This record gives sequence, C-alpha cells and structure tokens, in this order.
Amino acid sequence: MKGGNVNLFRADFGELYRRHLCRHGGFGINVLHLVAVVGVYLSLLELAFSLPAAEWVIGTLLAIYAAVLGCNVPLRLIALTTAVIGVLIAVCLALPAVNPWVYVGALIASHRFQLWHHRVFPQSLDMAEFNAKYRKGPALFVLLAVYELPILLNYVAYEGDQPLRNTLASSES
Repeated sequence: MKGGNVNLFRADFGELYRRHLCRHGGFGINVLHLVAVVGVYLSLLELAFSLPAAEWVIGTLLAIYAAVLGCNVPLRLIALTTAVIGVLIAVCLALPAVNPWVYVGALIASHRFQLWHHRVFPQSLDMAEFNAKYRKGPALFVLLAVYELPILLNYVAYEGDQPLRNTLASSES
C-alpha cells in the first residue's frame, strides 16, 4: 500500500506518532479518540462474529494485523495492543446476540464521535513536515486504520503525562 512514500508494511512508527501528536497533542482528545476507536473495533469484531466461519476470519485478520505491527511497532505496544484486542474479543463474546445492523450503527456513531473531537479540541501544530508524505486519501486512511490503536495506546499508557514538545523531541531521536 503506497501513497507518496507511505508503505503499510514498513511504516515508521515514530514518525506516525509525531504526526499524530501534531493533530492530537492533548490528553483529552487522545482519551476520547481511544474510546471511539474501541467502539469501532467492537463494532467490527461483532460484525465479523456474525459471519460464517467467524473464528477463521477473525483469527486470520488478527494474525495479519499482528505480523504488520510486529515489523513496525515497539514490543511493549504489540503486547498492549494484543491485550486490548483480547479484552475486546472477550467483551464481544460476552455481549448478547443482536441484529448486526446495530453494530453498523455503532460503527458509524463511533466514527462520527471521533470526528467530533476535532471541534472540541481544535488546537494543532504545524503539519507541514508530514503533509507531503502523508497525503489524504485511501493509503493514509488504511495506514491510520492499522496504526491508530497502537498510537493511541502509546500516548495514553506511556507518554500522555509528558509535555507535548518533550514527546516530539524524544520521538525524533
């Protein structure tokens, strides 16, 4: 998957994280984004569980996801992301069966909730450094869909208490 110099399988996680911090530098927006992403993942997992051979579909997709992350994400984040996805699967298995359209609605609502955060937290830093490489479009959408959960978990679990400028500087080294 390419878009500019973007490659899904050889992403620079530190660079993606710095780009993320330009748009989402505050603790509040990152926590709300994490809530929204959890809603998206729960909805997608529930939809996947409604498919025939769901265990195979989900297992295959998660194995591919883990392989992609394994090439590009620090080990502590792979472990944390795996644990969070494990909890989400356990939640899915514990939820009562409902019409899959409920999860389509929840997916849309979670995505809209995530977009709404930018109105509540409009501050951002200059993204000129990233605009040429990370152009809006399908490639960036897929790249962020794959890496957003580890990016948010990195912020919330490990770096959210650091001032923004210190985090940006430490990510560059």
